[in-house]
Amino acid sequence: MRSKLIASAALLAAASIVLAGCSTGGSSEDDNTLTLWHYEGADSAMGKAWDAAIAQFEEETGATVKFEEKSFEQIRSTASQVLNSDAAPDLLEFNKGNATAGLLASQGLLAPLDDAYEEYGWGDKLAASLQTTARYSEDGVMGSGSYYGVPNYGEFVQVYYNQDLFDQYGIAIPTTLAEFEDALAAFKAAGVTPLAESAAEYPLGQLFYQLALSKADRQWVNDYQLYENPVDWSGPEVEYAADTIADWVDAGYISQDASGLKAEDAGVSFINGTSPIFYSGSWWYGRFQTEIQFNWTSALFPDTTLAPGSSGNLWVIPVKAKNPELAEKFIEITMSAEIQAIIGNNGGVPVAADPADITDEKSKQLIENFNQLNEQDGLSFYPDWATATFYDQLNAALQELVNKTKTPSEFLEQLGGQYEEGVAEITG
Repeated sequence: MRSKLIASAALLAAASIVLAGCSTGGSSEDDNTLTLWHYEGADSAMGKAWDAAIAQFEEETGATVKFEEKSFEQIRSTASQVLNSDAAPDLLEFNKGNATAGLLASQGLLAPLDDAYEEYGWGDKLAASLQTTARYSEDGVMGSGSYYGVPNYGEFVQVYYNQDLFDQYGIAIPTTLAEFEDALAAFKAAGVTPLAESAAEYPLGQLFYQLALSKADRQWVNDYQLYENPVDWSGPEVEYAADTIADWVDAGYISQDASGLKAEDAGVSFINGTSPIFYSGSWWYGRFQTEIQFNWTSALFPDTTLAPGSSGNLWVIPVKAKNPELAEKFIEITMSAEIQAIIGNNGGVPVAADPADITDEKSKQLIENFNQLNEQDGLSFYPDWATATFYDQLNAALQELVNKTKTPSEFLEQLGGQYEEGVAEITG
């Protein structure tokens, strides 16, 4: 959901839309106005936090925030054009990763924030794994070079369990991978398809990656994401993941219908109580708290220290921002204990909250899971980050695996070739 990538065709197609909308972009001629773009829903943890930050910023600085509501797709598809024009905002939320923030940084469209990190001490508030997505090399590869963004929340992927369904069928919440597979088998034997899945969008891709991570170590993650060494696409990590997905489809743990389902379909299947297990991101947490009518719980995927996850999206300041100093002051407010607590008490994952400020019990569970993952250096980013086209390629290949039009070995051969082509385009 948060790792869709910028495609050059989409950028070109959107150019006319951007130019037509330039009259509404950019900062006011008033030097005391901050133009801000973000795409968080008003009822989301971050949406509530940013609203509070705007009010605090205006009170403390006397400046005015000109918030322009944009969709994720509007920002994603028009970024290169609008940030290279006088319509650039002072501050915007943007997706992290090599093919997104890294691409814009390599194009010279984002302002480096090293001085601001030093002035405000942001590096002291962010764990090393969270800083990875804030720094980019000259080629746009994350993990080194200057800071180009500031994350003030985190995200990760975990397992959601319908506690009531587990109790109804007399199945224990699993704590090991063997118990997890036993639970899948028990539900299937009772006539219930256990896993809510989507192969048309990100959920199944993240499960594939998680299964590979369960056989991997940090060096494998660095090779896959940071290109430190070639990735063996016939190696035990990806071979296990592909074979397991195919086996779980054959066993009926994953429905073949998943090939045509989107993330929303899978999430709603869990929300309405149809599916007892959903493997997906922390971004669902606030919605589950609001919409689910049964008892549910969550946990990290069993028997592994690694999981998909990262910092949240980044605050970035365009090179053409008219009021970059105001933008830095706004970022600093979003890192304050007060704003971080709003994130944490509304189903989000704050990066710099005081634990004593988190009073919602369900939110505490989410944050404890994230902190555990962070403490074990488990944040492993997302499977589609490696190249600008890998999100669509991974989904398409998984649809063929689920439909059984490709064997696991054919699936890996295709995907490995596409990965290598994409990495070569980035690294030269």
